[in-house]
Amino acid sequence: MGHTSLDKIKALQKNPANVRNLCILAHVDHGKTTLADSLVASNGIISSRLAGKLRYLDSREDEQIRGITMKSSAISLHYASGEKDYLINLIDSPGHVDFSSEVSTAVRLCDGAIVIVDAVEGVCPQTQAVLRQAWLENIRPVLVINKIDRLIMELKLTSQEAYTHLQKILEQVNAVTGSLFTSKVLEDRAVKEERAEEDKEEGDIKPAECPGSEQVYDWSAGLEDSDDSQLYFSPDQGNVVFASAIDGWGFSIQQFAQIHSQRMGIRAEVLLKTLWGDFYLNAKAKKIMKGAHAKGKKPLFVQLVLDNIWSLYDAVVTRRDKEKIEKMMMSLGVKVMTRDSRHSDPKVLLSAICSQWLPVSQAVLFMVCDKLPSPLDMTSERIERLMSVGARRFHSLPLQTQELKTAFMQCSSDDTAPVIVFVSKMFMVDAKALPQNKQRPLTQEEMGQRRELARQRHTERLAAIQQTESGEGNAQSGSTTPATTPGQMQGLPLKAKPEEEEEKETFVAFARVYSGVVRRGQKVFVMGPKYDPAQGLACLPPVPHLACCTMDSLYLLMGRELEELEEVPSGNVLGIGGLEECVLKSATLSTSPALPPFIPLNFEATPIVRVAIEPKHPSEMPKLVRGMRLLNQADPCAEVLIQETGEHVLVTAGEVHLQRCLDDLRERFAKIEISASKPIIPFRETVIRPPKVDMVNEDLGKQQKVAVIHQVKESDTLHLDPSGLVTLTTPNRQATVGVRAIPLPEEVTLLLEGSADLIRTLEQAGQAQREGRTLDMSTWTLDALMVLKSRLEVLLQGRKWRNAVDRIWAFGPRRYGPNILLNSVEGYQRPSVWHCLEREKGEKEGGAKAEASAIRDFDNSVVSGFQLATLSGPMCEEPLMGVCFSVERWDMNFPTQRTHLDSVTEKDSNSLDASVSESPGEGAMAGASHGRLVDCYGPFSGQLIAAVKEACRHAFQAKPQRLMAAMYTCEIMATAEVLGRVYGVLGKREGRVLQEEMKEGTEMFIIKAVLPVAESFGFADEIRKRTSGLASPQLVFSHWEVISSDPSWVPTTEEEYLHFGEKADSANQALKYMNGVRRRKGLYVEEKIVEHGEKQRTLSKNK
Repeated sequence: MGHTSLDKIKALQKNPANVRNLCILAHVDHGKTTLADSLVASNGIISSRLAGKLRYLDSREDEQIRGITMKSSAISLHYASGEKDYLINLIDSPGHVDFSSEVSTAVRLCDGAIVIVDAVEGVCPQTQAVLRQAWLENIRPVLVINKIDRLIMELKLTSQEAYTHLQKILEQVNAVTGSLFTSKVLEDRAVKEERAEEDKEEGDIKPAECPGSEQVYDWSAGLEDSDDSQLYFSPDQGNVVFASAIDGWGFSIQQFAQIHSQRMGIRAEVLLKTLWGDFYLNAKAKKIMKGAHAKGKKPLFVQLVLDNIWSLYDAVVTRRDKEKIEKMMMSLGVKVMTRDSRHSDPKVLLSAICSQWLPVSQAVLFMVCDKLPSPLDMTSERIERLMSVGARRFHSLPLQTQELKTAFMQCSSDDTAPVIVFVSKMFMVDAKALPQNKQRPLTQEEMGQRRELARQRHTERLAAIQQTESGEGNAQSGSTTPATTPGQMQGLPLKAKPEEEEEKETFVAFARVYSGVVRRGQKVFVMGPKYDPAQGLACLPPVPHLACCTMDSLYLLMGRELEELEEVPSGNVLGIGGLEECVLKSATLSTSPALPPFIPLNFEATPIVRVAIEPKHPSEMPKLVRGMRLLNQADPCAEVLIQETGEHVLVTAGEVHLQRCLDDLRERFAKIEISASKPIIPFRETVIRPPKVDMVNEDLGKQQKVAVIHQVKESDTLHLDPSGLVTLTTPNRQATVGVRAIPLPEEVTLLLEGSADLIRTLEQAGQAQREGRTLDMSTWTLDALMVLKSRLEVLLQGRKWRNAVDRIWAFGPRRYGPNILLNSVEGYQRPSVWHCLEREKGEKEGGAKAEASAIRDFDNSVVSGFQLATLSGPMCEEPLMGVCFSVERWDMNFPTQRTHLDSVTEKDSNSLDASVSESPGEGAMAGASHGRLVDCYGPFSGQLIAAVKEACRHAFQAKPQRLMAAMYTCEIMATAEVLGRVYGVLGKREGRVLQEEMKEGTEMFIIKAVLPVAESFGFADEIRKRTSGLASPQLVFSHWEVISSDPSWVPTTEEEYLHFGEKADSANQALKYMNGVRRRKGLYVEEKIVEHGEKQRTLSKNK
C-alpha cells in the first residue's frame, strides 16, 4: 500500500464506524515498536526493509540508544479490507515499569489493545500489569504471540514441541484474564447483595415478591450465569496472531484455513474450528478426526502450519539449500529481488520471502478491524465508570449529566452534539517542528509561478547585459538590482521568525474526541478534578474548578511529525495546541457545563525516587524553576515540589525515569547545567511491642540488664510513668497533657494507608459540620465509610482497644495518614470523627438525634500538635506510621484575673458571660474564665500545640522505636548458569528472595524478591554486568517494612557483651540509614570522630 494522503485520512475520520483506536501493550523488549514499524511500513511511511531496525515511533535520542520506548507515540494508518477503508489510530506505549504512567495515558484514549507476548519468555510481570490496566479501562484486547523465530533458532524446538509451548503461553494469558473476570463477578455479586439488604431495610420489597414459606440462600458465586465466552484468547475465535515481527511474518488461523480449504477441498469453516486443538488428518479416510494426542498423531496446526514454517527456516537459514528455496518460492508464488537472494545474511532472504507470503501487517490489521470495537461500540458500563468521579455514583449525578451518556453512545459529529474531549497528557514539541513553521513542499501551481518568475528575471538580466554591451543604458543596468531587492527584503523577516522561535517549545495536548466536532479556535470549558456539575449548573459564573480556554490549533499525530487540521470529528485521536495555560497534565474539556471530570488515570507505578536539584550557577535559579515547571507538565508521573528546607525536589518512578527527567531538564526545559543530589530515600518511623528476646535470641526476662537504653530525661514539666505514659505541662503551667504511644496492628496500618481518600472525605465532612455547612456525600461513600469503620472494629480487638474506634480523635499526618489520635480523657465525651455518618444515618432513619457533646476549646490545638508530631518523628524527622497516641489526661487551670481584657466593653462581656453559662463544661473546664474564649488562637494555643507535640515525641521514644524502609518487589528472569550471581547481588544489597520457579519449557528461572529502595540504585546495572546481560530485573514499589534492628541498640546484657564485644561496632543497618538521613537534613549525628586518640596520626596539609 502506498503513502496515504492527508485528505484521505480527513475523509476517513468522518466515519467513526470504520475508525479503530488502539494501543500496543507488552512487557519490555517483547517487540512492540518492531511490530509498530511493520504496520507503519504497510502505509509506505518507512521502507519495509527498515521495519524493525528504524524503530520509527522511538523519536527520542535516548530511546534509540537504550533500545526501549519511553513515551507513548501515536500515528494514523489507512487499511483497506475488501471494499471497506479503515482508519487505524495506533498508539505505541512503553513496556518498562518506570514508564507505566505513559501506558495509562495511552489506554484511556483507546477502545482496544494489541497485547504482545514473547514466545520464549511468556507472561511476564508487566504483561500482567498491562492486561490489568486494559481490564480496568474496559477496553478489548487481542493477542499477538511474537518472536516465534526464537523457538526455532534459539530453543531449537521441533514443531510439535513448539505447539505444546504455544498452548501453555495461551493458558497463562487466559489465566490472568480469568482471574480479573472472576474478581469482577464476585465484586458485582457483593454490591448486589448490599443493595438487596438496603432495599429490604427500607421495605421496598413487596410481600408478593417474597417467597412464602422459607428463605433460600443462593450459594452460587454468580460465575455460572456470567458469559465469558468472548473474554478469552483463542486462535479459532480470530483474536490471536502468531508472528515474528523482526522477520516480517505473521498469520492467523483464518489465513491458513482459506489456503488449505482450496487445496484439500474441506470447507474453511470446518478447518477454522479444527486447526487449533486436538484434531488430526486421517489421510486414508480424508477426514479430520479428534484425539491426536491419544493416538500419537500430529495435530493439524503442526501438520498444516508449523511444519511449513519450520521447513522454510531450515532451508533458508540453517542449510541454505538454494534448490529447495527456489522450489518453495515457486509453490508459494513469491518473487525475490536478486540482491536479496545473493545477500550474505540469510535473514534478509527469509524476511523477503515471508513478508510476501505471510505479511505481519496484513494479519494484525485484519484482526484489529475485525475484532476490536469502533468508537460507536463503547459500552455503557465504561461510560458510567468514566463519569463517576471520586465517591459519586453515576445515578447520583444531575439529570442533565446523565443525559450526556447518549452523546457518548451515539459518538455523533453533528453541530448540535456537545463537544466532549479528554486530554490524557501534555507533550512538548519544538516550535520549528510544528506544521505552520515547517517549509512546505510546493504545489504544481506554485512551482509553475516560480518558474515563470525565474524566466522573467533571466530575460531581464539578458536584456540588461545586451544594453550594457551596446553602451546605451548604464542607468538602466543599475535598475536590475532593485528588481531583486524586494524579494530579498521580503525573505529576510520570514527567515528571522523561525530563528526566534527555535528557542521556544510548545505544549501539545494528547487527546481524544468522544462527542461532537472539535474546530480550530473553538472555546471550551476545562473541568478541574474537583469540579461538581451540580454547582456548575446552579451557580452563576465564576464557578469553582471550571475554566474557559481556546483550542488554538489542531494536529493529526503522525509519529515524529504533526499535520495541521481545521476540524476533527468524534471518535478520533488528535493533538491540541494552546492549552498549556489551562491544562497541567490531564483534563476533561467540553462545551457543556453538565459534564463531570473523567475519573483520574490509573497509574501502576508510584513515584518514590527523590532527588534535590540545584543549578551549577546560582544566578540561573529562575531558569531551573521554569524548567521544573515545564517538566512537571510534560511528564504524567513525575512530581516537582519544594521542601520545607527550600530544596527543589524531583520525584520519579525509578532510576531510568529519573535519568530521563534529568536529561530533559538539562537539554530541553531548563537548558542549564544542573547538579542533582544523591537520591533522597524516604523512611517512616514506628514503634513496636517490647521484644521478648535480645540480639542473641536469649530470653530477656531471665537476664539482668547492665545498661539502660530508651530513657527519657525527666524535668519539672515532664514526667515519665513506668508504663510509658508521658505527662507534660505547658511553660505557663496552665495545661497538663498525658500521652501514651501504642503500636497499631499491621493490618490496621495497611487499611488506613489504603483508605487515605476515604479518610480525607470523612475529615472534609467533619470540617464542614464544625463550620455549620453540609457536605453532600453519595450513598456509596457513606457505605464505604461504614465498611471502613466496621473493619477497624474487627481489627482492633482486645482489652486495650475497647471502644477505640468510637474514641478516634483524628488521623495523621495531614489528617488522613496511617496514625491515630485516641481520646482517653476521663469525662471528655467529644463527638467522634464518625459523627457525620451517624448524623446522615439519623436523617435517613428520620429519627431526631440527641445533640452531640460539646467540643472543648483548644481541641484543635491538641489535634494540631498531634499532626506536627506525626509529620516528623524524633529519630530522623521522617513521618510516623502505624502509631496510636492515646491522650489519657488533659487538665487546664486558668487564672481568675482578666487583666488583659480591658478593651472589652461591658456589652461584650455580658454576651461572653451568657455564652459561657450556656456552653456545657467538664471538670476543670467548667470554672474557666472568659479569657480563654478570646484567647482561643492566642499564645496559649501555641504553647498547647508545642506541649502535645513534645508529649507525643517523648511517648514515642519511651517505646522500642524502629525505622521502616520502602521496599521494591523485584522480579528477575535469569538462566541457570547465572542464578548464583543473581543471589550474590541480592544478598549484598539486603534483598530477600521470596520465591523461585522455573518456567516450563525453557531454561529461564523467575526469581521474586524484595529489595529496599535505599539499596536499589545501580542494582539493574550491577545485575546486568555480573550476569553478562542474561538477567534483567523489574522493580516496582510494593510496601513499607520494619527494619528489625534497633538504630540505638547497644549491648545491655552479659550475653550480648560476650557476643558483640564492649564496643559492638558491627554494622547496624538501621543506624546507617538513620544517620544518613540526619546528616542530609543537617541534624546532630552522634558519632565518634576520633576512635583511639593515641593511634591517630596528625594529617598535615603538606604530605
